[in-house]
Amino acid sequence: MAIDSRYRMSRERLQELKDELEYLQTVREKEVSEAIKEARSFGDLSENSEYDEAKTEQGKLYSKIAEIKDLIENAVILENAKGAHAVAMGSIVTVCSASGDDTDTYQIVGSQEANPLEGRISDESPLGRSMMGHVKGDVIAFEAPVGVLHFTITDIK
Repeated sequence: MAIDSRYRMSRERLQELKDELEYLQTVREKEVSEAIKEARSFGDLSENSEYDEAKTEQGKLYSKIAEIKDLIENAVILENAKGAHAVAMGSIVTVCSASGDDTDTYQIVGSQEANPLEGRISDESPLGRSMMGHVKGDVIAFEAPVGVLHFTITDIK
């Protein structure tokens, strides 16, 4: 059974992944290779903890390289919809709580770029999903661990 594994991200995030992949395949891979070579020079591999650690690090490195390659190969670039009035990928949305006490601003991004502490939420998150397609003035509701929360969209950029 094939699983559609598309990763939505901005051009900037895709470039970050490409840069990281290049670093891992050039600089980091050489460092790990040198560590293995040095550990081999210590003699008996069956009791050589440095060798075991270097090989473990090599496995982690190859796993990370494969993960990044998968992300790059299956990337779907999100374009900001300039002039759009409804919330879409890339939108910066300001919301006000139903009580009017709290105002927060979020950017809607793909799951690979989400960082709630920086105000970047995924379109797949409950809040992000509830905002998609809505316009300024709409009241949205979404299920949170504390119950259903209501917000009013006060601005979209």
